[in-house]
Amino acid sequence: MYKNKYPSFWGLLLLFTVFFHLNNQATKLSKEPTVLIVSGWQDVNIGDIAHTPGLLYLMEKRMPKAKLILWEKSRSEKVESLLTKRFPRVKIIFGNPDSNTEVLNAINTSDLLIHGSGPYMVGVENMENWIKLTKKPFGFFGVTFENPSQRDVDVLKMASFIFPRDTESIKHLKKTGVEGKNIIFGPDATFALNLRDETKALEFMTQHELKNKDFLCVVTRFRKSPYWWANPQKYTLQEKDARIALNDKWKYDDNAKLCAAITQWVRTTKKKVVICPEMDYQVKIMDELIISQLPDDVKPFVIKHDYWLPDEAISLYSHAHTLISMECHSVIMALAVGTPAFYLRQPQDTIKGQMFYDLGLDKWVFEIEETTSDMIISELIKVMNDYPKACRYIKSAQDKIDIQYNRSFKFIENIISQKQAFTK
Repeated sequence: MYKNKYPSFWGLLLLFTVFFHLNNQATKLSKEPTVLIVSGWQDVNIGDIAHTPGLLYLMEKRMPKAKLILWEKSRSEKVESLLTKRFPRVKIIFGNPDSNTEVLNAINTSDLLIHGSGPYMVGVENMENWIKLTKKPFGFFGVTFENPSQRDVDVLKMASFIFPRDTESIKHLKKTGVEGKNIIFGPDATFALNLRDETKALEFMTQHELKNKDFLCVVTRFRKSPYWWANPQKYTLQEKDARIALNDKWKYDDNAKLCAAITQWVRTTKKKVVICPEMDYQVKIMDELIISQLPDDVKPFVIKHDYWLPDEAISLYSHAHTLISMECHSVIMALAVGTPAFYLRQPQDTIKGQMFYDLGLDKWVFEIEETTSDMIISELIKVMNDYPKACRYIKSAQDKIDIQYNRSFKFIENIISQKQAFTK
């Protein structure tokens, strides 16, 4: 008996109907995924503040229909006000699911959890709560993983994606057995910071007679941050004494290199210098480590800036000619707005500085114990003599960042699509 090897009309119609329904359902669901973001580490460091709006902007730009919920790790009214003004549609929650039904509901209704950029897995407890309450996907965006603990490794092995902000972290992960195609170099979200406070920046410039692209910005730093100034209970007496001893050993040698660059700038250009803080404690050490160490003919050209928020900082950096910083995230913010920026990297400042090498910015990374003042000055003179070339150098790094962000978000979007197609 002859059998028709082709489906009947009604069979084809049924198959088409089922396919259309499933495809339409997946498309509908993927239009408005809910993404829960763990971020907001502390407010005494504009770098730690900047991680959050950087990632929120990336999500807003690359997944515009996603509903975003920010699960803050550390609560700060001034940061929440800053974020709410810029991202009014983002809901902000705080706490844990055991005591806060709002957090529990966010976990239950979200399609994906993302741990935002940071120095390590600051929100590991948040990730553990997610794992305990749901089987839905989660991952890490722009985090440094330096010698992760077993607790961290247990969480990482269950992650859907891991985007370390430096390739050195990938090596550290591999040593612990965490490896796979879900691990992709993903630059710090601060490179995408889109906050601005032009009003405050311009007011400051007017007050101190600063012209656009006509002044140098400088950021100082201790080898180890004295967090006990903000939180006296954070360290034991022994830990505090060890940090003080380390800082005292290096503080003048390190800052002498900043002072040499400032002196060269002022004597060559007769233009001003703004000493800026990335952390609040740095306001207290500007006089001792920089201003008091400068020659008398240079001191009148130097201005101090008080502690601020990242929106004002990045606005002022955008108007600066060049930035020289011992802090990583002021460099990132300056590069994000096209301002040449040198990173004087201290060996105690974790492996995160590898990200600048990964982005091809080797010429502007100065390992401080291997760097002389003349090396910094030489590169500064090159930037002064050919500013367009310096700007092209930045553009090359920005292009690499965009490529990595594209890869990261393609990965995230695929995960959400798969999750919604198979679990709804």
